[in-house]
Amino acid sequence: MTLALLILDDEPEVRDALERDLIDLTGVLRIEVAESVEDAWGVIDDIDRDGDELAVALCDHRMPGTTGVEFLVEMMGDERTRAARKVLVTGQADLADTIRAVNEADLDYYLAKPWTAEELTSVVSDCMTDYVENEGIDPLPYMKALDRVRAMTIIRDRGDLA
Repeated sequence: MTLALLILDDEPEVRDALERDLIDLTGVLRIEVAESVEDAWGVIDDIDRDGDELAVALCDHRMPGTTGVEFLVEMMGDERTRAARKVLVTGQADLADTIRAVNEADLDYYLAKPWTAEELTSVVSDCMTDYVENEGIDPLPYMKALDRVRAMTIIRDRGDLA
């Protein structure tokens, strides 16, 4: 089983920038991209079919058709995606959309565009660490993508270290 990260944005240059900023994690995480909500559900089907788990979703808000917030809310109704960490990466969500994402989609982070690579990496690391901890997953294979101090605490607290 591999943990997956989903990048959902309708703009190719934004998807590419997010993927580029996370390039160091490609050997540790399965990084998938989608250009629409429909495409994202197809990617989630593929992840599930392969026996992997969606751990983090990075999602734009303003897209043709279904919005990113709608998608994040839909994720709460799907057993495969309910526990995934949800990050809204946008510069266009208004207060009402953001409140809905927090209240109905259990939003973990709001990352404003433009972001810095350091901000993005920090948010992903935090989300991955939360996911590993909450789902009881062995952190060792994912150390490169985790907050190392927290991961070592998780390992120690679980009694995995002698």
